[in-house]
Order: sequence, then C-alpha cells, then structure tokens
Amino acid sequence: MSVKPESLGLCSKRLARIEPFLKSRYIDNGKLPCAQLQVTRGGQSVLQSVLGHATLPGAEGAGQSGGKALAEDSIVRIYSMTKPITSLAFMMLVEQGLVALDDPVHRFIPSWRELGVYVAGGAGLPGSAGGWQTKPTEAPMRMIDLLRHTSGLTYGFQMRTNVDGAYRRQKLEPFEQSDGLEGFVQALAGVPLEFSPGTAWNYSVATDVLGYLVGKISGQPFEDFLQQHIFGPLGMVDTAFHVPDDKAGRFAECYFNGRDGKLMPLPSQRDFRKPPGAPSGGGGLVSTAADYMRFCEMLRCGGALAIGNETVRLIGPKTLALMRANHLPGGKDLADLSLSLFSEATYQGVGFGLGFAMTTDVAKTGLAGSLGEYWWGGAASTAFWIDPVEDINVVFLTQFMPSSLYPIRRELRTLINAAVIDSRA
Repeated sequence: MSVKPESLGLCSKRLARIEPFLKSRYIDNGKLPCAQLQVTRGGQSVLQSVLGHATLPGAEGAGQSGGKALAEDSIVRIYSMTKPITSLAFMMLVEQGLVALDDPVHRFIPSWRELGVYVAGGAGLPGSAGGWQTKPTEAPMRMIDLLRHTSGLTYGFQMRTNVDGAYRRQKLEPFEQSDGLEGFVQALAGVPLEFSPGTAWNYSVATDVLGYLVGKISGQPFEDFLQQHIFGPLGMVDTAFHVPDDKAGRFAECYFNGRDGKLMPLPSQRDFRKPPGAPSGGGGLVSTAADYMRFCEMLRCGGALAIGNETVRLIGPKTLALMRANHLPGGKDLADLSLSLFSEATYQGVGFGLGFAMTTDVAKTGLAGSLGEYWWGGAASTAFWIDPVEDINVVFLTQFMPSSLYPIRRELRTLINAAVIDSRA
C-alpha cells in the first residue's frame, strides 16, 4: 500500500513528474511498448506506474485488434536480471561450506583444467588449418572470476574476437543447447579463454556456468534449487524459466525496431512457453515487478524478508556485504578493466562485486546517487537498483531490445534521486 512520500522524505511533486515523463518520452511516441515502475523506500511503496501494452494493437499474437494493456501482474523476460539471482544461489552454497570463492573451477569441471588463453588462429575459421594457438593461464580460473566476470569467458554477441566468433558458430549459450547444461560447459572446454582469469573484465556466459555449478554442487537440478531455496521461500510465485499454460495470458510480447522504425515482435531464439533444455542462469528467467521487488527487498534487508509473522533468511548480512563489495582486481573500476563492447552498466565510477555492479565513485558516474548503490539490467531494457544509503529499491520493466538504445535507466536514476528531499546519508 502506498504512503504519502513526504512521510518518507520524498517529494510527491517530483515523483509525480516521472510517469508523464515515461509516457511522453517513450510510450506515446512508440519508442517502448510498455513501462512498469515500482519504487519503495524503507520497504514502503511510494510510486507504482503501469503504462502501455503487453501486446501492441494489431501485433501478431495480440488475440484482439486492440492489443492487450500491460497489467501490474504481467510476466516479462528479465534476461540478465537473472544473474543476481543465480549469484545469490551460488553464495548460499558458499555459506554452507560446499564451495569457496578461491576454489579453481576445474575442481568441479575437470575438463577445464587445461583451458588456455587465445594467442592466434581459430578452429573453423577460413584459412585456419591448425586450429587454436593458446598459452597457459597465469593463474587458474577461480569461482570468484565467474561471479565478477573476470573469467576470460565471453558472449558470442560481443563481435570482438575470434573467440566470440567461435561462440557464435558453435552456439555456445544455454538458449541454443540441446544437451543441457552439461553439454554447454563441456562445449566451452573446446574454446580458449580471451584472457588470463583475473586480468580483465568481460561480460560473458560466466553466470550460466554458475547455474551449472549450483546444480552440480547442490546435487539437485539448478531450476529446482532456485524454486526450493529462493522463489518458494520469498513467495516469488511468477518467477521461473518458462511461462506455463495457465499464465500465458499474462505474458508480455518483446519488441524491437523494424526497418520502418516501428515496433515489431522480436523473433526469439527461445520459446519461453516451454521448459528449456538448459536453464540459463545468466538470462533465462521470466518474472513480474512484484516478484522482483520481493527479491530486492530481501537484499535491502540484509538477506532476509519478513513474510507475515515470519522472517525468511536466504543469506547472512556478512555474505551480502561481501557480494556488494567491489571485487575488481586492485579496486579498479570497469573503465580500467573492461574489454567488453557491451554491458548492462556504464563504466566510469562503477565497480563489480559478486553478481552486481555498484557505484564506487559517485562523481565519476556523472549521476546523482549513493556510494555503494548496486544494480543490474536485462537485455529487454529492464533494470533494478538498490540504494542501501537511502533505503530505496527500484524495479523497472519493459520489453524492448536492445537495452543500449535509449538512456532510460540513467534518466530514471536522475528523476528518482531528485525526489529525495530528506537524505539518510
């Protein structure tokens, strides 16, 4: 239930200008199909906005000529907002003593023991008779490298090197796998690393590998672990790796700009209506604003969420503090270490922890914010952030790709932080 923002140190007038901004800047002109925004402070709702269409009028699959309006309980693809959930699941196993951050990855994936670093060549490339030329890593890949994206792995869509070219040719991502997560990680054993682990930052399939490890180390399927230990306890009733038949009417369409500049349904490489053969810990979940806000609130409260008369604790506050710390080597920021041509974060003044980006220098970001604010986003332009200084959670959902086209995340950060009139810093 919403409360008067002034009672929580926020300005009603400044919050009230956010919805018209979204409507005029992005919805009415057809830049985005929809926008859903939830803002809380101290666990109390101060802003909820639902705009646009889950299925646009006249779009294929609309079911009716007028389309379908976005609703508070619409289900959307959250893509890389899956990563913090997978990272949390892995850290729950760390808390149990089943794995450590400095464990070499080959302890659980023996075929990765001899992974080398790319020097030249490329298996399958025209004119390449000898395949890959590699050199030994300077240090073994460790679990912390997977969590902070310093593993040397990559994404095929980076379009930067012969290594990511091999990812594209071999379809090295869970969405494309028919042999499950086991087949996925074994296929990765045949492609070299882009750099020696711990020496650079590159957005990658590392969190998908973490999903595999959660299943292997816990002894239960990855998707079952998430349901039993995170979604069920938190009451995240609509978060899963597919949309079942009884919820299909709530599933929003995803869009991109067609050749004429108008929104078109996105041809998907993955049918979210069916359970996946290899659940992607890096980008495979669907969810709702209410569900993801529960996850954020659990994080804001130090790893626990009050549900009724009970408190459900997933991890300890010390573990969460470790996750929220900047783990980039030498305390550097992404601008210093990133080789990636794509990320869901800007680089200046931004560090990376164990599953999240976070603000390490407010001035360098060029945005009003707080030291230690942490967040991530998804490929369909979704985003969340948690400000532990101001006790603010934000969840923003839409369904438009690519996420890098519009500066909406930056604009929302500015508009929402401008409404803080009683800082808790």
